[in-house]
Amino acid sequence: MTVRCVGALSRSGSNFHCFVAPRLGSALTGLCLILTSVAARAQGVDVNPRTDKIYVANLISKSVTVIDGQTNSTTSVAANTAPGVVAVNPVTNRIYVTNGTTDDVTVIDGATNSTTTVTVGTNPGAVAVNAATNKIYITNYKGNDVTVIDGMTNDTTTVAAGEWPTAVAVNPATNKIYVANFRSNDVTVIDGATNSTTTVAVGQYPNTVAVNPVTNTIYVINGHDNDMTVIDGATSRTTTVPVGIQPNAVAVNAVTNKIYVVNSDSNDVTVVDGTTNRTTAVPAGRQPNAVGVNAVTNRIYVTNPASRNVTVIDGATNRTATIAALARPWAVAVNAVTNKIYVTNIESDAPTVIDGATNRTATIAADVEPSKQVGQYLSTQEKTYYGTWHRNRP
Repeated sequence: MTVRCVGALSRSGSNFHCFVAPRLGSALTGLCLILTSVAARAQGVDVNPRTDKIYVANLISKSVTVIDGQTNSTTSVAANTAPGVVAVNPVTNRIYVTNGTTDDVTVIDGATNSTTTVTVGTNPGAVAVNAATNKIYITNYKGNDVTVIDGMTNDTTTVAAGEWPTAVAVNPATNKIYVANFRSNDVTVIDGATNSTTTVAVGQYPNTVAVNPVTNTIYVINGHDNDMTVIDGATSRTTTVPVGIQPNAVAVNAVTNKIYVVNSDSNDVTVVDGTTNRTTAVPAGRQPNAVGVNAVTNRIYVTNPASRNVTVIDGATNRTATIAALARPWAVAVNAVTNKIYVTNIESDAPTVIDGATNRTATIAADVEPSKQVGQYLSTQEKTYYGTWHRNRP
């Protein structure tokens, strides 16, 4: 059900749409899950809206930059080798960072910035948090499995997946976890209560997965087929929806039931109506790469590294605005509480902050080296396989 909530994530008396899962009961007490982008493509920046802190993984310096959203001041926290993907649990104020070549995860205590290292599988990549159960799910690309971390104890369990698990998303309402397996062309569905699994066949080279917890629908991007598999979470039945050329990122606005698919070669975004699966193509910049949604303002933000700008889509009209003069923007994260958007840039160590109300930008003085993620740890053979649909990124 969709409700109005006032509390920890309310600012200046404003109310935000949030989703409460009745089956999870007290597990969500005190937590307002703002329905923004849900598990868009794995990337090295995330936001804790409760503390207004932003976390950016830095590949070269083996660290995480912590940005104070109120002051834009920064702190550096040591990670391990090749930190890549960041995910936040806003309930426990813990931050999880995958370290791709040391096969572990750095857990940051958001209150103190102290860290703990948790050993996981081989070549950890994507990470997703179920804040309701305090479980964290790590895809291990070379291990063909998923590490489940108990957020209370940091104890781990290994769950088998398909070949080359690449992306993961959580439905906190059903306690189901969805893992896209790039080489076996399927999705592993994990029951969060038992860790038992089922498999759903999808298209060729699934690279991204997102969930709408309100409708219990899962969206899987098939990079080779230029389409999206839509999974009914209740029945596991599938529908195929055509999108643009070389889709590589997806985000869901669960408030409006719209899905946004970024297509890097057709330079556009496919907007899918979640009720009818009808699509609309909205122009973006050149080689769009990542997408973030602010469900409160109904604005969608798409990074375009080749044209060095960000496309802002009005979700009500699909009209666009362009924010220019960025240093090849790559990843994006949205704080729906403050209406601030955080963008990492390939050609600059300084992240960009966009004011969602005015589209004005500011630069944060920080030594940030955002990871590109795609193909970072692949062998020559795997790069050839992967590259059949995804050419070298900028």
